[in-house]
This record gives sequence, structure tokens and C-alpha cells, in this order.
Amino acid sequence: MPISIYNSLTRKKEEFVPLKPPAVNMYVCGPTVYDEPHIGHARSAYIFDVIRRYLICRGYKVKFVRNVTDVDDKIIDKAKKEFPGKDLLSAVKEVSNKYLDAYHEDMKQLGITAPDVEPKATEFISKDNPSMQKFITQLIERGAAYVSGGDVYFDIKKAKNYGKLSNQSLDKMEAGARVLAGENKKDPLDFALWKAAKEGEPAWDSPWGKGRPGWHIECSVMSSDILGKEFDIHGGGIDLIFPHHENEIAQSEGAGNTFAKYWIHHGLLTINSQKMAKSLGNFITIKGFINKYKYPDLLKLFFLSTHYAHPIDYTEEKIEEAKKEYERIDILMRKLDRVFGTRDISKTTTGGMGDIGKFKEKFIEYMDDDFNTPRALSVLFDMISRCNIELDSEDEYKNFKLRYAMDIIKEIADIFGLTFLKETSTEMSDTKVTVAIAMREQLRKEKKFKEADEIRRALEEKGVILEDTKNGVTWRRKL
Repeated sequence: MPISIYNSLTRKKEEFVPLKPPAVNMYVCGPTVYDEPHIGHARSAYIFDVIRRYLICRGYKVKFVRNVTDVDDKIIDKAKKEFPGKDLLSAVKEVSNKYLDAYHEDMKQLGITAPDVEPKATEFISKDNPSMQKFITQLIERGAAYVSGGDVYFDIKKAKNYGKLSNQSLDKMEAGARVLAGENKKDPLDFALWKAAKEGEPAWDSPWGKGRPGWHIECSVMSSDILGKEFDIHGGGIDLIFPHHENEIAQSEGAGNTFAKYWIHHGLLTINSQKMAKSLGNFITIKGFINKYKYPDLLKLFFLSTHYAHPIDYTEEKIEEAKKEYERIDILMRKLDRVFGTRDISKTTTGGMGDIGKFKEKFIEYMDDDFNTPRALSVLFDMISRCNIELDSEDEYKNFKLRYAMDIIKEIADIFGLTFLKETSTEMSDTKVTVAIAMREQLRKEKKFKEADEIRRALEEKGVILEDTKNGVTWRRKL
């Protein structure tokens, strides 16, 4: 069964056919680095990490590019506030480096894979690599852009089918457009490719005088420089469809590029049905979430519960639900790992596996259908229920089935970037827990129940919960 993707450009689900299979070139709009990353950034990064992981699982060789905007108005404003009186160019670099480091650290904490290439906007306007200036010059030479008072604007009238991504008519867009003070454009819908330098602000050389690029030109230049004039997938949030992605298409096609074949957009995140904002006191940073809940998997399970294209509303109640789901997975996997994890299944037969393999088939079916993570996640929990039944069965193939199921669960978990069964606590390692359990078991054999209970209580104080079962002692970490 082929993978199908909802293409925002055609507004329909299409069979995914890469330009040069098995290679897949993928470009995603990354962060503007002027503040601490929040859980909305986490959702965007996680969604495309899962898509990337799944494509690799299905045999594709993915080249994943995620850009960084490291100079813009917000960064400049932050630099003025954080470093008053300092040279603004240096201050902008400090701010962008500081918050890019914070973004990288948060992505690492979440277990999100780094991009293959992470271009910065300033790397493409330098003296050594003036790619943006060259791209803009090409647009001017092709009659798609014009110089006006040191600024350069894209001529919207020269764009073919402008509005095709956002599904808007040019007439309606023009009716609501206006020219702001200081703008020298011919048409209210024309947008800046290059902005003339303001006094004291960072600026780079260009044929039109010192200045810096407009936001939209960045992605057109970086994606085409790294991936070519045509590539497979362009991704980002639904809020970027207009004007950012619409303008990317216009200027890229204006330069003669075919640009992206499939457009993937994810829904936005709200907090208790409100837009996240510091002024409302509902702004949740990634660091804040991890400090509070400790387990990044809880945030991932929350994200997986809603299709990527849909909006998602964050509430404490939903994180509590994710806790219960995490515990179900963690408890079973620790049981399987300790009881059956080292068993040899090489001599088993397909017949002995029963219908366990069908779970994986269903998982692939759902993920092939536009990366439907809620339904794919349901397969994981169906497998957990089935494994718990198998644990109590007398089936002669029970051990083989459970080991096989455990391997499938681990494979699914890897695609979803879930990290249970890995070290999650610096307080007490798995090895120390295992040693403590062995000591407790020895004390119980010697009928020293009071001392054995003391070990149980000590473990509980460290956040480790023991469970005595007919298959032996299992344990889990308290969330």
C-alpha cells in the first residue's frame, strides 16, 4: 500500500511519489530565535520528526532541512532590550545564538532528531555567499521584482495564480490590503524582498545599497540552494500558508523554479482553548513542561492523540490521560523485558505467532494514510491489551508471541520517538533498582519481611513502584 499525503496545494489526499525515489528531500520552516521555545514549537518539530522517521522506516532516504531565521525585527527588538548600548550587530548575534542554543537543548531533551542541514539566514547574505542578493537580482532581471528607494519588492501582478495555496482570490486580497508608512511599493499586495538599512541596525551589502532580506525570500533561497529548484516536501504550520508560503511559491516560480511538490501543514496549539500568550499567563515553555512533568513522552503522547493537520488544545487533564497511557506502556514493557526479553525466538514459526503480526500491518495501514497517528497509536494500545492477556494464558507459544510483540512495540515506539525502557531518572538507575529487588527477594526467602518492606518503602521514596506477580517482581517509575 503506497503512502498518501494530504497536499495543501491541491487540497486533496495524493499518493506520495518522490521525484527521485528512494531519495526524499524535505524542507521545514524552523524557528525565529528570539525567545525560549514553547510547546507549540515542540509540536511542529515533533510532527515532522515522526514523518521523517516513518519515511525512513518505509525505506526512503530522507534529506531533512530545517532553517533558522537569525535576523529579523523581533530579534533586533530583543537585542535592544537585552543588550542596551551594545553594538546592535553583535547584540543580534548574541541573542540569536543564545536562543538557538536553547532550541537545540530543548530538542535534545525531547529526543527529536537534528536536521541533516540547518541553514541560517545570515549565512546566505554574507560577502562569501550572497545567495539571496543573487536570487533577488534574478527576479528583477525577469521582471518579477522592482527597486524602490533602496527597497526591493516582488511585483504581485507578475505572479501566476497567486493565492493558489491559500485558496484566495487576488481581488479579495487587494480589497483588504494597504500600504504602510515608509513603504514604497506599487501595489498594496507587493511584498519586500530586500529592506533598506535603518540607522544602527544590522545590514549587508547589495546592488541596491546596504540592507537585509525580507522574511519570505529566506526559505526560497535556502531550500533551492540546498535541495534544488524542485523538491518533494515543504512543511510548516497552518499559520504560514498565507502570506509566507504563498509568497515563497510566487517568488520561487518567478525565478523559474518548480519548487515543492507536496505541502504539509500542521494545526496550531492552544492552551485551555486560548491562544498561548505570556500576557495571559498560559505560555508554556518546553523547559517548563519538562521541569514539571520530567517525562517528554507525555507531551509526545498528547501530540500523537490528534492528527497533525488538526488543531490541538492543551489541558492539564489531557496530560494526566497521557500519564496513564505512558504507565500502561511502561509497565508492560518492563514486564516483557525482564521475563521474556532474553528468550531466543529463532526457532519459532509464523504459525506460532498467531495474529500478532497483524498489529504491525494495521499500524502501517494507518500511518500510510496521511500519517494518522491517533489510529496508529490505538494499535499500540491494542497490542498492550493483547499482551496482558497472553501473559496469563497457557499458550505453548506464549513466550515467543510476547517477545515478537515486544519487538513490534519497540519498532513503533522508535518511529514515535518514545523513550520508555531507557534511563529516565538520575536519582536511581535501573541497575540499582534491580539490585535492590534482588536483596528484597533474598530477605523474603529468609522470612525477614520487615527488612524487605523497608526496601520497598525506600524504593517508593525514590519513585520506584514494585508489583509482585506470579511471574516475579516487576517495577515502574512513578510519574
